[in-house]
Amino acid sequence: MRLSGKTALVTGAASGFGAEIARVFAREGAKVAVVDLNGEGARKVAEEIGPAAVAVTADVTSRADIEAAVKATLAHGGKLDIVVNNAGWTHRNKPLMEVTEEEFDRVYAINVKSIYHMTHTIVPIMSGQGGGVVVNVGSVAGIRPRPGLTWYNSSKGAVNLATRSLAVELAPQKIRVNCVAPVMGATGLLDSFMGVPDTPENRARFIATIPLGRLSEPKDIANACLYLASDEAEFITGVVLEVDGGRTI
Repeated sequence: MRLSGKTALVTGAASGFGAEIARVFAREGAKVAVVDLNGEGARKVAEEIGPAAVAVTADVTSRADIEAAVKATLAHGGKLDIVVNNAGWTHRNKPLMEVTEEEFDRVYAINVKSIYHMTHTIVPIMSGQGGGVVVNVGSVAGIRPRPGLTWYNSSKGAVNLATRSLAVELAPQKIRVNCVAPVMGATGLLDSFMGVPDTPENRARFIATIPLGRLSEPKDIANACLYLASDEAEFITGVVLEVDGGRTI
């Protein structure tokens, strides 16, 4: 198993990409902390996985909650080898001048500031252990943006670039930092990304812009995260891996 003996923390893991990342990591031998603001959802995912998983309720915009989640992960696995910053949110697809300040602040708090809080919490731990792995979930929106999502796009551009900068600065401490950049997937945020109801016709319009002809699926993102988190990628850091069916070409 590719993550045997490792302990991982995955945020936004009560559903969608995060839940599948947690499942795949556990399947590959890791102990996993399923972290989400939706505590009941996190509990259900952890129960489904079994003894390898522990559910942790946390708001990723809160430093105190992040610190508590890391502490719970250490109690569960005895160390912290891998962190996946997957939690994310978007304002609804609409003209940029219609996005409220509250929506803007929430997008940046969840998508960007959460990584700031996590970094400050985990770097001393990973450094003391002799290294670790961070995988951030960015987006192709930060590479090839669609109109109507300007402030979300910019937040994911920040995640993509912060990943590369973190990789350079943390390399001397043997902490690898990479990013997975998915294309739109059939998650709970799909309506917001499209800005229209999730109908077969509306999906078809968006799928037409993806050369491989489908939306991303949780397994696509989980498998990419698995590779980057594994020892197979021990010489890979600062990569923004596009998992997009060719969307950014």
